[in-house]
Amino acid sequence: MSQKIAIYPGTFDPITLGHIDIAERSSKIFDKVFVVIGVNSNKKSLFSEKERYQMVVDSLSHLLNIEVVTYNGLIVDIAEKLGANTIIRGLRAVSDFDYEYQIALMNRKICSNIDTIFMLPDEKYTYLSSSIVRELAQYNEDIHHFVSSNVAAELRKKFGKNIVEIV
Repeated sequence: MSQKIAIYPGTFDPITLGHIDIAERSSKIFDKVFVVIGVNSNKKSLFSEKERYQMVVDSLSHLLNIEVVTYNGLIVDIAEKLGANTIIRGLRAVSDFDYEYQIALMNRKICSNIDTIFMLPDEKYTYLSSSIVRELAQYNEDIHHFVSSNVAAELRKKFGKNIVEIV
């Protein structure tokens, strides 16, 4: 019996509790999940590739069947390279669906043996995005409901402020 292998791609700038929720649930469905951090030199990220990698590794260290990798290229290419036949995408709202649907169809056109599944995060994370977290952190708002403590610490370092973290 072959292993069920999936990839969960994203920029994770930074990884949020919504991302972690999708990763945790994916790890229960698949034998192996590769969390693929997209590296795009044309896209301005708050965190470097190395910083994002470390935050994701730290945030997902409790999931033994997850491996974190970085990649610059088409997602179907890394899926094939890693032996995955499924791409996991999180959908927060209906507005995400149209874009994700187009990408899924294009990926299928490029590589017909790779399927995309859409997962909804827990309802408490449906409004959450990395860009919202970055903006809140920039203005020193409480972010403890949105990111893990290691990510909050990295955001404090990045913005040089005392970001509120209630434990």
